Amino acid sequence: MKIIIAPDSFKGSATSRMAARAMGEGVHKIFPDAELVEIPVADGGEGTVEALTDSMHGEIVKKMVKGPLGDAVEAVYGLLPDKTAVIEMASASGLPLVPEDKRNPLAASTFGTGQLIDDALARGCETILLGIGGSATNDGGTGMAKALGYKFLDSNGNELPEGGGALTDLADIDDSKVNSKVSRTKFLVACDVTNPLIGPEGASHIYGAQKGASDDDIKLLDSALEKLAAVVSRKFGRSNKNFPGAGAAGGLGYGLMEFCGGELKSGIEIVLDLIKFDDYLDSADLVISGEGRIDGQSVYGKVPVGIAGRAKKKGIPVLAVVGDIGPKVEAVYDHGIDAIMSSVNKAMSLEEAMSRSYELLVDSAARAMRMIRIGMGM
Repeated sequence: MKIIIAPDSFKGSATSRMAARAMGEGVHKIFPDAELVEIPVADGGEGTVEALTDSMHGEIVKKMVKGPLGDAVEAVYGLLPDKTAVIEMASASGLPLVPEDKRNPLAASTFGTGQLIDDALARGCETILLGIGGSATNDGGTGMAKALGYKFLDSNGNELPEGGGALTDLADIDDSKVNSKVSRTKFLVACDVTNPLIGPEGASHIYGAQKGASDDDIKLLDSALEKLAAVVSRKFGRSNKNFPGAGAAGGLGYGLMEFCGGELKSGIEIVLDLIKFDDYLDSADLVISGEGRIDGQSVYGKVPVGIAGRAKKKGIPVLAVVGDIGPKVEAVYDHGIDAIMSSVNKAMSLEEAMSRSYELLVDSAARAMRMIRIGMGM
């Protein structure tokens, strides 16, 4: 029996590698001779760098960069053997890097994310995968672009200061000093939201408040991003402002498309392609995935459903082992998941469940295997 074990992390309690190991231990309690293939997976969000460097035997690179408000922060990214860099923008430009009382999307910048990209280019990376969730910023990716050599100018030819608010004065973009490696590099952007850049469903109106923007700030930021889109359209003759996902991470999705030629795709699909997940499925009898919570929203780009879609193409059953089962979970059964097992084996607090995550995952995988063994005998 060959079993693929490919979970996401259980946020705050187990990395994807730990979760895979625990589930494998549970499987071997019941099927000691089973062939197990443990593959840490992520969906482009938190934990992607760790999961991919683990799965593909890469290395973690540490670099001091400018945080969202200009303070120095130590950020990390993954460097894979195939010359791919894996970057989580939150490591350099994320909301948790800014104390709640100092959050200011008018001034926050993605410059540090650009510094990570620039460092990866200097190391010879030919593909850059960016996960763009959890930003503190609303600058349309202009900070990132500045770190790569773009200049954003006012009507007097002066460079604009950092932050989305300054874009209200944008008049021109100078791309004469852009790092030449940008145009020769493939940018894959893990993005599972569909917000456009501007308007009622855009970056500022939907996400601005959680980043510290007032109602007036939101109107100003939306206007500033509209100015950015107009100048980009005039300067380069292209416009992705309405592209689904352009508004992700305060418009970083838009900036990566316009300034780096980035391609926005489902995070889990990018990851599964990168690790060549389909190759592991050959001759597999069962796939086990999992995450901290599964519910009706999991059909929109979450790891277990993404994996189930691949497994179903080869007729392989899929089990999801999860911490919590939420409303409308029945939707996932129409997307390739055959059964769900909760890791919680009694009434307990969230704190207890998280502190006992490893042993609970071992137990839940073993319980699931017992049911499979019963089925095999029927």
